[in-house]
Amino acid sequence: MRMKERIEAALAPLAPLALQVRDRSDEHRGHGGWREGGETHFDVIVISAAFAGQSRVARHRKVNALLAPLMAERIHALSLSTLTPDEALRREV
Repeated sequence: MRMKERIEAALAPLAPLALQVRDRSDEHRGHGGWREGGETHFDVIVISAAFAGQSRVARHRKVNALLAPLMAERIHALSLSTLTPDEALRREV
Protein backbone atom coordinates (compact mmCIF):
# COMPACT_ATOMS: atom_id res chain seq x y z
CA MET A 1 0.00 0.00 0.00
CA ARG A 2 1.31 3.47 -0.88
CA MET A 3 2.11 5.90 1.92
CA LYS A 4 -0.75 8.21 0.85
CA GLU A 5 -3.27 5.42 1.42
CA ARG A 6 -1.60 4.48 4.71
CA ILE A 7 -1.90 8.08 5.92
CA GLU A 8 -5.57 8.14 4.94
CA ALA A 9 -6.19 4.88 6.82
CA ALA A 10 -4.32 6.08 9.91
CA LEU A 11 -6.46 9.23 10.07
CA ALA A 12 -9.76 7.34 9.74
CA PRO A 13 -10.40 7.50 13.53
CA LEU A 14 -10.92 11.26 13.10
CA ALA A 15 -13.93 10.50 10.86
CA PRO A 16 -12.85 13.22 8.46
CA LEU A 17 -15.51 14.95 6.39
CA ALA A 18 -12.73 15.71 3.94
CA LEU A 19 -9.15 14.53 3.73
CA GLN A 20 -6.54 15.56 1.20
CA VAL A 21 -3.08 13.98 1.19
CA ARG A 22 -0.59 15.34 -1.31
CA ASP A 23 2.82 13.74 -1.84
CA ARG A 24 5.32 16.56 -2.44
CA SER A 25 8.43 14.41 -2.25
CA ASP A 26 9.53 15.10 -5.82
CA GLU A 27 9.84 18.80 -4.95
CA HIS A 28 12.44 17.86 -2.32
CA ARG A 29 14.60 15.52 -4.42
CA GLY A 30 18.17 15.77 -3.18
CA HIS A 31 17.25 17.66 0.01
CA GLY A 32 17.47 16.39 3.57
CA GLY A 33 15.15 13.53 4.38
CA TRP A 34 14.41 12.67 0.76
CA ARG A 35 14.79 8.99 -0.11
CA GLU A 36 14.82 7.09 -3.37
CA GLY A 37 11.24 6.26 -4.22
CA GLY A 38 9.89 9.41 -2.56
CA GLU A 39 6.94 9.18 -0.17
CA THR A 40 8.78 11.32 2.38
CA HIS A 41 7.18 14.80 2.22
CA PHE A 42 3.41 15.32 2.51
CA ASP A 43 0.81 18.08 2.77
CA VAL A 44 -2.29 16.94 4.66
CA ILE A 45 -5.59 18.79 5.01
CA VAL A 46 -8.08 17.25 7.45
CA ILE A 47 -11.59 18.55 8.06
CA SER A 48 -13.13 16.86 11.09
CA ALA A 49 -15.66 17.62 13.80
CA ALA A 50 -13.21 15.87 16.16
CA PHE A 51 -11.19 19.12 16.20
CA ALA A 52 -14.01 21.24 17.67
CA GLY A 53 -12.90 23.20 20.71
CA GLN A 54 -9.24 22.26 20.28
CA SER A 55 -6.29 24.55 19.71
CA ARG A 56 -4.18 24.18 16.59
CA VAL A 57 -1.43 22.61 18.68
CA ALA A 58 -3.84 20.04 20.16
CA ARG A 59 -5.14 19.18 16.70
CA HIS A 60 -1.63 18.69 15.34
CA ARG A 61 -0.69 16.55 18.32
CA LYS A 62 -3.73 14.35 17.67
CA VAL A 63 -2.80 13.91 14.00
CA ASN A 64 0.88 13.35 14.81
CA ALA A 65 -0.06 10.68 17.38
CA LEU A 66 -2.08 8.81 14.75
CA LEU A 67 0.74 9.09 12.23
CA ALA A 68 3.61 8.36 14.65
CA PRO A 69 4.37 4.86 13.29
CA LEU A 70 4.51 6.20 9.73
CA MET A 71 6.65 9.15 10.77
CA ALA A 72 9.15 6.77 12.36
CA GLU A 73 9.14 4.57 9.27
CA ARG A 74 9.44 6.88 6.29
CA ILE A 75 7.79 10.31 6.51
CA HIS A 76 10.35 13.09 6.88
CA ALA A 77 8.17 16.21 6.56
CA LEU A 78 4.49 16.78 7.16
CA SER A 79 2.56 20.00 6.59
CA LEU A 80 -0.81 20.00 8.36
CA SER A 81 -3.99 21.99 7.98
CA THR A 82 -6.56 20.87 10.56
CA LEU A 83 -10.02 22.42 10.37
CA THR A 84 -13.47 21.93 11.82
CA PRO A 85 -16.33 21.84 9.30
CA ASP A 86 -17.34 25.41 10.27
CA GLU A 87 -13.79 26.68 9.80
CA ALA A 88 -13.62 25.01 6.40
CA LEU A 89 -16.86 26.68 5.30
CA ARG A 90 -15.61 30.11 6.42
CA ARG A 91 -12.33 29.55 4.61
CA GLU A 92 -14.09 28.89 1.28
CA VAL A 93 -16.13 32.11 1.40
